[in-house]
Amino acid sequence: MRIIILLLVSTSLATAQSIDTFVNPFVGTDAHGHTFPGATTPFGMVQLSPDTRVEGWDACGGYHYSDSSIIGFSHTHLSGTGVPDYGDILFKPMSRRPSLLPARYRSSFSHADEAASAGYYRVRLTDDDIEAELTATTRTGIHRYRFPRQDSSYVIIDLKHGLGPDVVIHSFLQRNGTTEITGFRRSNGWARDQHLYFVAHFSLPILAVAAAQNDTIVWGRDSSSGTNTKAALLFDTRMNNELTVKVALSSVSIDGARKDMQQEAAGWDFDRFRTQAAAAWNEALSAIDIRGGTEQQRRTFYTALYHTMIAPNTFSDTDGRYRGMNGSIRTAKGRSHYTVFSLWDTFRALHPLLSIIDEKRTVEFVNTFLAQYDEGGLLPVWELCANETYCMIGYHSVSVIADAVTKGFTGFDRKKALAAMVASAEKDHFGLSFYRTHGYVPGEKESESVSKTLEYAYDDWCIARTAEAVGDPKTAQRFAKRSQNYRNVFDPSAGFMRGKRNGMWNAPFSPAAVSLDFTEANSWQYSFFVPHDIPGMMQLYGGREAFVRKLDELFSTSSALEGRQQSDITGLIGQYAHGNEPSHHMAYLYTYAGAPAKTQQRVRQILDELYSDRPDGLSGNEDCGQMSAWYVMSAMGLYQVAPGSPEYTLTTPLFDTVIVRTASGRPFTIITQRTSAGDRYIGSAARNGKAMTKLFVSHKDITAGSTVVINAQPEPGERYNTAAMPVSRSAVPFTAVPFFSAPSPSFRDSLQVAIHATEPGVTIHYTTDGRTPTASSPKYTGPITLRTSATIRAVARRNNVLSAPADASFIRSSAVGTVTLRTPFNEQYTAGGKDALVDGITGVEDFRVGHWQGYYQDDLDATVDLGSVRPIQSVRARFLQDNNAWIFFPTSVKIEVSQNGGSYQTVFEGELGVAPQQEGAMIKAAEASFYGYYRYVRVTAKNIGLCPPWHKGAGGKAWLFIDEIEVK
Repeated sequence: MRIIILLLVSTSLATAQSIDTFVNPFVGTDAHGHTFPGATTPFGMVQLSPDTRVEGWDACGGYHYSDSSIIGFSHTHLSGTGVPDYGDILFKPMSRRPSLLPARYRSSFSHADEAASAGYYRVRLTDDDIEAELTATTRTGIHRYRFPRQDSSYVIIDLKHGLGPDVVIHSFLQRNGTTEITGFRRSNGWARDQHLYFVAHFSLPILAVAAAQNDTIVWGRDSSSGTNTKAALLFDTRMNNELTVKVALSSVSIDGARKDMQQEAAGWDFDRFRTQAAAAWNEALSAIDIRGGTEQQRRTFYTALYHTMIAPNTFSDTDGRYRGMNGSIRTAKGRSHYTVFSLWDTFRALHPLLSIIDEKRTVEFVNTFLAQYDEGGLLPVWELCANETYCMIGYHSVSVIADAVTKGFTGFDRKKALAAMVASAEKDHFGLSFYRTHGYVPGEKESESVSKTLEYAYDDWCIARTAEAVGDPKTAQRFAKRSQNYRNVFDPSAGFMRGKRNGMWNAPFSPAAVSLDFTEANSWQYSFFVPHDIPGMMQLYGGREAFVRKLDELFSTSSALEGRQQSDITGLIGQYAHGNEPSHHMAYLYTYAGAPAKTQQRVRQILDELYSDRPDGLSGNEDCGQMSAWYVMSAMGLYQVAPGSPEYTLTTPLFDTVIVRTASGRPFTIITQRTSAGDRYIGSAARNGKAMTKLFVSHKDITAGSTVVINAQPEPGERYNTAAMPVSRSAVPFTAVPFFSAPSPSFRDSLQVAIHATEPGVTIHYTTDGRTPTASSPKYTGPITLRTSATIRAVARRNNVLSAPADASFIRSSAVGTVTLRTPFNEQYTAGGKDALVDGITGVEDFRVGHWQGYYQDDLDATVDLGSVRPIQSVRARFLQDNNAWIFFPTSVKIEVSQNGGSYQTVFEGELGVAPQQEGAMIKAAEASFYGYYRYVRVTAKNIGLCPPWHKGAGGKAWLFIDEIEVK
């Protein structure tokens, strides 16, 4: 009876207030959320929003709440990314004398004269005394401007405008009659080749057009093309001061944009379009009905749910046509095609959420992936406007596909999906070839090696799960074994996931150090990423109790970070970093280890402390809905730790009642009975009246229309401390690779090399002739002494299961001398120490794989002592420039030689002859050729100091990288 009463109350309250009134689009526009406040529809092609800035990290969404002036209103925006792009097709109304210069046509505004809701935005442009309103359909942006009553009012169109380092390749616009402007913009930015066509219709006649290429207004010119295409349009607003503008978009053609407008935006009734947009949002948001909680919690929840429905974006026109990954025009038959897949972020919670509330669209996403595979040969990694950006790591489209397969979704070709997944896993890029050969990504071969190893292992498990489902046991077994490769980067002596270079653990090591072994993180923030084999991960840490203690330490240790600066690491609780995605599942791991009360406590802490309904209400980048999806799922009391395994961890919901609309038509309901708002711990739970023995629900439980009743209490309970959990599906015979230890990878006379196992009961076999060891190869019994250069290859054997081979190369160096540094190198980039400058191992163009010695704003002052006076015929010092990483060539280099170390002779002094603006990574040497007898060689190099004014990091400290100093 209690349940029935609660449901009746919920139903009556649901009709009392439109859900969209709980949405605050300004959430995330302050701090570093990178959201935008403008008008869009669920998963719409158009995001019509004000732009207040175009440069800098906080320009990713085009708008920042701290700004006080608006450049104009552009029609495409990314929601919460960490890289800027879009901001296409900018319109700006003016009542002042028109200008095509952004500094002159921008207008001040006040937040007091600004408002936004789902599908609607309004602002008063103070300098122009114009009220601007924005709304949208799926593919059309609609503006309404109220000008002062005057004979000359204007609209500026700026096709050069874009966000971030966006460069126009070509653009054009032209006037067609008295009420239409059409145009095209092709640009190179984060998306390397973006095509966008538009058609704009005006409710008032255009009296004159000044189409310009060089920012000069010349009336009477109706068309323009080039890379700086802009226009001023003249209107008479004396009798009718209200102008409505409709702008439709297409990636295909002007005709496609025109059809989009005809299908979606016929007529001029702005208020009707606004009402339709609000109705679309109410329908989408009604997928989840919540009751209870505070007003602030309800606003935070529905704003978060709103943010989960902005991206991915519709990319196909109303006729189904879209631009493919290969540039061809294709047609999506019977479905929509999408773009903007931030999969490194969204596989974790956004796609699992949408699999519950929008199964149809999830299937459309999968079919989009398969179409992109047809067009480009690979599944998407981070696709943007038909461009693969390869931003971030992994191939996490396989996670979304595996999740759809294991949840029983139909409507796509499963065998083709498996073939596409395998193609991504077998590609020879981003360290995958080394991963397949060695069972992990070596740090000297590829940056972010630990993160890539861990995420590749999870993706491989997803492929194994899919292969099981489609009846391919051979592929399932192969990828299940690969999914165990996470064990190869676990260092049991440190108790953390740790990077290796040349088969040896990187040293020095600190789990708080942000290094190039990890993706936007440190070891703390990646050492728990084994979502597919949590029992196996707990075994590495010493069992459940030890694992709980490790999690406790994660949340309670100092939040101080070491190593390189990483702006994404925010929202810290200890070393847990909620502002970036790798941490998002960690609080839920307690439940797997038999400590669910700690999950309940930490999840509630994160919900309460790191989210709000204010503009600064996100602790990090929104990341295309992932940050908000975590909130939605957690506030509902559900979280899927391992997408691809259709189970959800159950925790205490924020709300008294949560009703979820499912594709089956049967609602899934969670009712929480509590005596006070502070009751955050689960005392007991029942599903459909039957007591639950574990705090997990399956996807089938949800779609079947179950009702879960939770009795919450103020103190932790013990009922579920030994509860069963979903078992690992990765239990295959596996032996972890061995590792090496040696004083250095180079030596001058002799070197002792030891080989170690990370697991007990292991026998190690090795070779020194380059062949892969077998069980009949020599057994390792003690350190190996090298007197010549050699590569040692080793395998570990346990229970007759051989590991992948581990390699370590040791070089007998022909270099001579020792190095004295008058300025210390930065600890992040040591290359192995001061003598690394003469060890004979040279750095490559990718600085992230090591071997480069870095100086952070400091100059280089290094002296090589050859030990005695010797004949010298040349000295060469190699430097690296990669201005995208704040690394610049020195502004000057001096090479000097001396016999006694007191009196020096200059043999080279000058620049390297490459401008700091030169893009790309490159190596250049300062070289002096001469002949004489000397003992000392001194190399000094002047650091540029600070990033130049034109650089995206202007004013920030710059790096100088050197390796190596070669003396012949």
